[in-house]
Amino acid sequence: MKFLNIITLLSTTTLALAEGLDTREANNANLATRAATICGSGYELNKAIPLPKGTDPKQRLGTLYTYIGKDKGCAILDNNVGKAQYMYVGVCDLNGKHCDKDSGTFSQYAGPIYISNFACAPLVAKMGQSSKSLYIDYKDEYGWACE
Repeated sequence: MKFLNIITLLSTTTLALAEGLDTREANNANLATRAATICGSGYELNKAIPLPKGTDPKQRLGTLYTYIGKDKGCAILDNNVGKAQYMYVGVCDLNGKHCDKDSGTFSQYAGPIYISNFACAPLVAKMGQSSKSLYIDYKDEYGWACE
């Protein structure tokens, strides 16, 4: 029973973190602190995309976060389901020459992944019971703005 309570607490904490990052009213200092915890210091939130795309944010199964740092972009795929799932997050530069990815079975998030030339970089996020049974298969042609 104690183990179940710990899992429930961790799931609630993860969901609260995700909701906090997605709330427009959250102050920038809070967002910067949370991003620093995941991507490292100096990163600011760029986008928070509830997935599957088109889903009411309150019913999302995952959230794809992108951050911008001094020299790199960072991304994570947050697990909003509350139990371990297959997850994949990947990015390549616009030329497809430099890539970073993270995949496996995770209860909290996949990533962080980093890309130096993040302008216009395409981003992929997948999540499901297995790599062959996906309920999220998302591709963002431009994970970060083209500047």
